Amino acid sequence: MKSIGIFVILMGIILIVIGIIFMFYDKIPMMGKLPGDIKITGKNSSFYFPITTCIIISVILSLLLSFLSRFFK
Repeated sequence: MKSIGIFVILMGIILIVIGIIFMFYDKIPMMGKLPGDIKITGKNSSFYFPITTCIIISVILSLLLSFLSRFFK
C-alpha cells in the first residue's frame, strides 16, 4: 500500500507541474518556436506540429522520471 501512495503523490506532483507549464506556456521563451517545428499555412487552413518541442519535453520527462525512479528504490 505504501508504494501505491507514493505513486499517487508523485503523479499528483507531475500533474501540478504540467498544469503550471500550460499556464505559463506563452511566457516560456522559444517553446513551440524551435527549428524543426512544422507549420504549414494554407489558403483557408493551417497545420502546426511542434515536433522538436515534443522531443525535448520527452527527453526532459524521461530524465526526470529516471532520476525519480532511482531516488525511490
